[in-house]
Amino acid sequence: MMLPRAASNAVRTIAFLAAAAVRTTAAADDTWPAKPVRVVVPLAAGSTADIVARLMGQELSKALHQAVVIENRAGAGGTIGMGEVARAAPDGYNVSFTGQGTLVFNRAIYPKLPYDTLKDFTALALVGGVANVMIVHPGNPAANVTDVIAQARARPGQLTYSSGGSGTSHHLSGVLFARMTRTDLIHVPYKSTPQGVLAVMASDVTMGFFNTPTVISQIRDGKLKALGVTSTARSPLLPAVPTMEEQGLKGFEVNTWFGFVGPAGLPREIVMRYNTEINKIAAAPEMRARLSGQGFDLAPPMDAPAFTKFIAEDAARWVPIVKASGATAE
Repeated sequence: MMLPRAASNAVRTIAFLAAAAVRTTAAADDTWPAKPVRVVVPLAAGSTADIVARLMGQELSKALHQAVVIENRAGAGGTIGMGEVARAAPDGYNVSFTGQGTLVFNRAIYPKLPYDTLKDFTALALVGGVANVMIVHPGNPAANVTDVIAQARARPGQLTYSSGGSGTSHHLSGVLFARMTRTDLIHVPYKSTPQGVLAVMASDVTMGFFNTPTVISQIRDGKLKALGVTSTARSPLLPAVPTMEEQGLKGFEVNTWFGFVGPAGLPREIVMRYNTEINKIAAAPEMRARLSGQGFDLAPPMDAPAFTKFIAEDAARWVPIVKASGATAE
């Protein structure tokens, strides 16, 4: 059937515009990234997230053929940095290396988050996780977890533990420990993980529960004493240190995961590119050796939809537990 000339011209115009749009999209896909990529770490320099992000960032820069800039935006339990990423344009140039604390725990810790951790981010790739280790000053007479429990019961409300901020796994490890041992401990949140670790080293607080990569060098140097790990199995880095469960706290487990996310609405092609490159980097033998040497356990490769589901399921599991504990952002 013949179309009227005007209609025919309109069809040709639409077809031309559609073809141009396809060419523009293809060009954009072919040239991305065309400038440096910023990776926001919502925790301080020296934290586990920072250590791993910098190692991954070096290799990601090679894979993307662009500079990858790691930017620490610590504060307010990670909400400052994550807020910036949530508000960023969905063009792939602003992403975050973050974890369970900011995406899951904060849902229960902060009653009025300025964003929805399950709706305002695009999951890119899960990298892995790490357990915490209970540490005390070398001068503390406690030789194991049982001794610390005895100290806490003898001095109710006097023993303190530091953290890198409210809502971190350090904080919630202490909450879980107090609940399971029926002891009264005082939480002392610091602005950053390194500050919380230094507080234990200086005996400003009684103890702490920090990610193994953050404190392994201080433990090896004798500046801190490790009493128990929060994983279900002993850490290869601390084989002589028993788990919390081995020391009578059945079911005590805190393993914090980390991964890359971007703002909501990232194009599928960019999401797939990130997922592919990050999984390749994490699977490389040299990277696995470097991260394992830091006490970081790499996760099996996972595509972006599976990571999205993983985050939602972890939130469903942990948010009720955190709320029941009464833990809040001080």
